[in-house]
Order: sequence, then C-alpha cells, then structure tokens
Amino acid sequence: MVILGAAGYTGTTIIVAMVVAYIALTGWLTARTRSRTASEFMVGARTMPAVVVGVLMVSEFVGAKSTVGTAQAAFESGMAASWAVLSAAIGFPIFGLLLARRLYNSGEYTISGAIFQRYGRATQMIVSLIMIYALLLVNVGNYISGAAAIATVLQVSLPMAAFVIAAVSTFYFAFGGMKSVAYVTLLHSAVKYLGVLVVLAVALKLSGGVAPMVATLPPWYFTWDGAIGAPTIVAFFIGNVGAIFSTQYIIQAISSTRSANAARRATFIAGWLALPVGIALGLIGVAARYLYPDLPSLYALPVFMQSMNVYLAGFVAVSLVAAIFAGVSTVSLAIASLVVRDFYVPLCQPSPEREFRATRWMALAIGLVPLVFVFFAPGLLQLSFFTRALRLSISVVAVIGLYLPWFGGRRGAMWGLLASSVATTVWYLLGDPWGIDNMYIALVTPAIVILVERVLGPGGGVKQ
Repeated sequence: MVILGAAGYTGTTIIVAMVVAYIALTGWLTARTRSRTASEFMVGARTMPAVVVGVLMVSEFVGAKSTVGTAQAAFESGMAASWAVLSAAIGFPIFGLLLARRLYNSGEYTISGAIFQRYGRATQMIVSLIMIYALLLVNVGNYISGAAAIATVLQVSLPMAAFVIAAVSTFYFAFGGMKSVAYVTLLHSAVKYLGVLVVLAVALKLSGGVAPMVATLPPWYFTWDGAIGAPTIVAFFIGNVGAIFSTQYIIQAISSTRSANAARRATFIAGWLALPVGIALGLIGVAARYLYPDLPSLYALPVFMQSMNVYLAGFVAVSLVAAIFAGVSTVSLAIASLVVRDFYVPLCQPSPEREFRATRWMALAIGLVPLVFVFFAPGLLQLSFFTRALRLSISVVAVIGLYLPWFGGRRGAMWGLLASSVATTVWYLLGDPWGIDNMYIALVTPAIVILVERVLGPGGGVKQ
C-alpha cells in the first residue's frame, strides 16, 4: 500500500474528516433530491437538462475504474492507454447522430425494451441477462479500483474499503434513484475533474515536465500505439462505441431528457467531457512510471498524493471517492432497472407503489453482489473492455434490427446473442489466443450467426 506523505495521525485524521464530510454532504443532497415515484426513480420523470444527462453518461467512462485503470495501463504501456477514454469522446457523438433520437422516441428506457419492439420477448430476456451480467462485472471493476484508492487514502484494508463503497453508493442509488443520482453526479464529476487536474499538476511538477520523461523512458511510451498495439486500440474504439450504443444506463440517461433533440445534445456534451481527462490520465500514468518505476501499477494515480500537503491530498482523496461513487451508482441503477422492468413487473404486475418499494429493496441486494467477486478479478482495463465486448454484441443486433430489418430475424438474433456471450467469455478466459482481442469475437459472432440462420434456417429468410 502507498503511504501518504501527509500521513501521521493528524494528517490521516484530516483526510478522513474531509472524505467523511463529503460523503455526508452528498448524502444530504441525495435525500433532498430523492425520487418519490417510480417514474422519477427510473427516468427522472423526463425532466433532466441535456448538460446534466451528458455528465451522467460520461461518468462510467471516466469513473474510478477508468481513471485508476487508465493510469495503471499508461504506467505499463505508455500514452496509448489514453485511447481507452479518448475513444469514448468519438463514440458518444456517433451514438447521438445515429441512435439517440430513435431510442428516445421509442418510449423505452431499457435497451432490452427497445430490442423487444424488433425481436420479441425471448430475445429481450437474453439481452437483459447479458446486460446484467456485463454491468455486474463493470461494478466489480469499480469496486476493485475504488477499494485500492480508498484503502490508500484512508489507511484501511481492501475488504473494508470495498465495503465502504458498497454501503455508500448503494444508499445513493437505492434511496435517490435517477433524479437524485443525476444531480449528485454533477457534484461528483466536478470534484473528480478537478482532482485529476491536481494530480496531473503534481505529476508534471515532480517529473519536471514531459521532456525529461521523453528523454528517459523507452520511445514507445510516447507513440500513438505504445505497447498496446493497433489491434487493441481499434478494439478500444469498437468496444466503447458498442458499449455506448447498448449500455442500459446510457439508454436510461437519454430517456430522462426533455426531448429527442436534448438527448442528442447530451451525447455531444459527453464526448467533449471525455477528451481532456483521457490525455491527463495517460500523462499521470507515464509520470508515475518515470518517477516510481518499481511501484505496483495499480497505484500509479494515488501515489502522487504522498507528495501533496494534507489538504490537497484530502481534496484528491475526495475526488477519487467522487469518481468511485458516481460510477458505481449509475451502473447499479441500470441493473436495478433491468431486473425490475424485464423480470419483476412482467411476473408480478405490481401497482406503481409496490413496484417503487420493491425496486429499492432489489437495489440493496444489487449493491452488495459485486463484493463477492471483487478479489477474483484480473487487470482493470482488461476487465473493463471485456464488459464492453459483451455489450458490443447487443449493439450489433440492435443496429441490424434498426437499419437492416430484412437481414435478421428473431431466432438468429437470439442465437447470435447467446453464441456471442459464450464465445466472448471463453475467449477472454483463454487470454485472447493468437493475439485476437475478445472484442473482435463479440463483433463478428452475432452477425455470422444471424447470417447463417437467415440462409440455412426454415424458409431461408427473415423471421418476423
């Protein structure tokens, strides 16, 4: 564990007090803006401004997993790791131009609901299960990166840090819902951005700027593809675009805006927000490698807190906490929405009041499940893009349904999704054999299965 330079009993007490005060402030804000109806809980009653939704959408792509994970990858592989975030800056506008209006006008707030309109109930359930699986893994990554940061700044064990994340973030989304999470995320994001900039400033000051790093580190640290390589960078783009197109909380976020045009504007705002933080995180990771070459790469970002005064270190600690809670809350809310909309409501047909109560109880369980898997996950960035590969297969099926409805039918879509999920998971667990990223498996498998089913299936044509 990295020991803070501001440590000692007094310094640690001040940092802990700042973090606790921030949690108390955001907890109060959650209570003030909490959702009071099922509509507010799920889509903010469709009253959210575009700028709020833009910030909400980008929160996972520059959340705890992405901030700590991108700096970790840059420590190991160079500035090319920045593409992990920069590719999202391109993916959001593409999503806005191609799908935002269509999805908003569909009236659905779940990706599985939009799939249902084209492919039917069976495919909808498969999509929902795949998305729940992927998003649970997303939160496993959020818990891992968040636990590393909180354990560092609060001087507690990793299990205790993970439990703190589960308890606080679950309160945010289970009590507040979409309406509250969106506004609290505004505060989280502002603090998070400032915290990244503070770390970058300290990193550049300690390293003497970029020039000494360029002169000392291997040249590939500053090439466009680094040690990552072009195929993986292309996979970053494919994965981020696919994840943006299909991820539940993205669909849920644009559904909470006031109009289809506002939904599109929100995607452009999200794209701009991803640009500066991607570059900053790459520089932070490279600077950590230059200054602390023997450091465990997971601590490439929090290590710079040891060179700050106690109050600045406390602010950065708060920014890391903000990044953690913003990412976990939005993802957990998305999982709860899928469970309720696709399984609980069809089976139980509850009243709105009963649905609202049940959603909150389910949300409590959803917040705790990732704790079981936190200490069995591999590298953060690899896990992050595996979850995006799983979501990419849903995007492929959705795009085919929207733009090539004559090409694929219900049976092909259903089998394509199942085959893609199994093949992508197996490929990932095998370590991406022959250097082929699992992202490519997720991209081509559903399309191939749909094509084969169309050609060889009963009637050799489209199933409506």
